[in-house]
Amino acid sequence: MSTPATTQKPSEGSVNSIGQSLKETFTSNLRQSGIFIAFIAIVIAGAIATNGTLLSGQNVTNIVLQYSYILVLAIGMVIVIIGGHIDLSVGSVVAFSGAISAVIVIKGGQPWWVGVIAALAVGALVGAWQGFWVAFVGIPAFITTLAGMLIFRGATYLTLKNISLSPFPPEYAKIGTGFQNGLFGGNGFDVFTLVVFAVAVAGYIFTQFRQRAAAVRYNQHVTAIPLFIVKLIAVAAVVMGFAWLLANDRGLPNVLIILAVLIVIYTLVTTRTVFGRNVYAIGGNLTAATLSGVKVKWVNFGIMLNMGLLAGVAGVLFSARSNGAQPGAGNMFELDAIAASFIGGAAVTGGVGKVTGAMIGGLIMATMTNAMQLLGYEQSIQYIVKGLVLLLAVAFDVYNKRRAGATR
Repeated sequence: MSTPATTQKPSEGSVNSIGQSLKETFTSNLRQSGIFIAFIAIVIAGAIATNGTLLSGQNVTNIVLQYSYILVLAIGMVIVIIGGHIDLSVGSVVAFSGAISAVIVIKGGQPWWVGVIAALAVGALVGAWQGFWVAFVGIPAFITTLAGMLIFRGATYLTLKNISLSPFPPEYAKIGTGFQNGLFGGNGFDVFTLVVFAVAVAGYIFTQFRQRAAAVRYNQHVTAIPLFIVKLIAVAAVVMGFAWLLANDRGLPNVLIILAVLIVIYTLVTTRTVFGRNVYAIGGNLTAATLSGVKVKWVNFGIMLNMGLLAGVAGVLFSARSNGAQPGAGNMFELDAIAASFIGGAAVTGGVGKVTGAMIGGLIMATMTNAMQLLGYEQSIQYIVKGLVLLLAVAFDVYNKRRAGATR
């Protein structure tokens, strides 16, 4: 006798109505929805206040070039925070890895790619050093990386002998300042840039439909189809609008290609791999993770190692953009990366957060800072505004937790 399950139509009972979908968007997903709404509001307000300068092609390109290394750091930092740790040393590691690269390439006369490999290796070694103390000795990451901030800042001064080194060879500098354009031609705009973003949008839409079909197949709740289509159209419009601005300026920046690759890789790592699930498990409930067999020490070691490696990547990008290495490079980078992670949805207690959320948080910080610079605000005002935004983001997280606890 056949079972009723074989004749069930899960799709009919699992699709939310439009009202239910809107309610879920603004209640269950309040934290994520708030990030996107805040970002859109900041962009609109900034564009109005600067008479459209904020959204000019040249300015958008400059934002990408200026904040790419912060976004790279934010990818690693959000994983550190999800695991229940913090890293205060990334700014010093950026400076140290860039200094090593400069000494090897500029003073040593080695090829540019040797400097890149050296910077990445230094970042990985620093991450392994700090991972050892955190994971196997048991020193809290806050103390370990605070010490690391001092150690590697001092190491930077020693490496550079308190002087700046420049310039790098053109090939190295192009990593941070070069563009990919003109491959497909274009009359006043770069067709190649538009094609790359169009392919990305098509891939996103395909993935979304695939995920929706899988959710329906397993009788899970999904958004009503009209809202689902509206979401896809909105995302496609925003992405292609961004692409149009880049295409009308200098084309596709190299740093954006590197950043996009990292976002895709780390999104997959955090959502589709055992390591990613273990990081969430450790940050969410350390005792439960330990009892369930998670190798906590090795996962913590991997978290810190990965953060050091990404700091090495950021060191290459920053030194390439500035076309040299300075003893004071990377100052305050750790605070910007931490702020981007928390504004982007990471929880102060760990176990919650997304790579994409950290990217939105980083873009919020970048857009605010750029808009205030265009409006001529003093540095002091910029710090106050950024501090208040970070405070409000964490307060919002605390409010959501209390709200969730009250509804249980």
